Amino acid sequence: MDLMTLLPNYYDQNETMKKLQEILSSESDKLDIQLSTVIAECFVNTASTMLSRYERIYGIEIDISKSKTFRRERIKAKIAGVGTTTKQMIQNVSASYSNGDVEVIEDNENSKFTIKFVGTLGVPDNLADLKLTIEEIKPAHLDVTYEYVYNTWENLKRITWGQAAAYTWNQIRTVRI
Repeated sequence: MDLMTLLPNYYDQNETMKKLQEILSSESDKLDIQLSTVIAECFVNTASTMLSRYERIYGIEIDISKSKTFRRERIKAKIAGVGTTTKQMIQNVSASYSNGDVEVIEDNENSKFTIKFVGTLGVPDNLADLKLTIEEIKPAHLDVTYEYVYNTWENLKRITWGQAAAYTWNQIRTVRI
């Protein structure tokens, strides 16, 4: 911010005042940037250098080789997983990892539940990390299975063989048509 614009016009010709205001403007800009950075570090969604601190607080293994986005998602999932484990909590945590809708199907008679990924096709990219988180928050006596949704032949009726030729068989299972 140019602090000279805040002063009366009669300082416009004063070289000493111009230099002083230039120095002060530079310093106040630096402070503004530093303050914004500190505020950003206070929130998981915008933190970068403080992610390891959040991971320590929530007992998450620190792995700086993972992307910051992934680490943020893991921290947010851990925060959501604090407290009594409920069907809704498992659903919320699973949805945060898969970036799509998830159904949790309870099978109380067999002491298990199924996490079905209905909002995304195929296996979510970070399934291994979701499994770790679910194991941390689910009751020990319950077993968990994972169910995935793929395209069926019924879904593929909308495209021609010529259009389908642009995809591999693995891609066609998970492409949104």
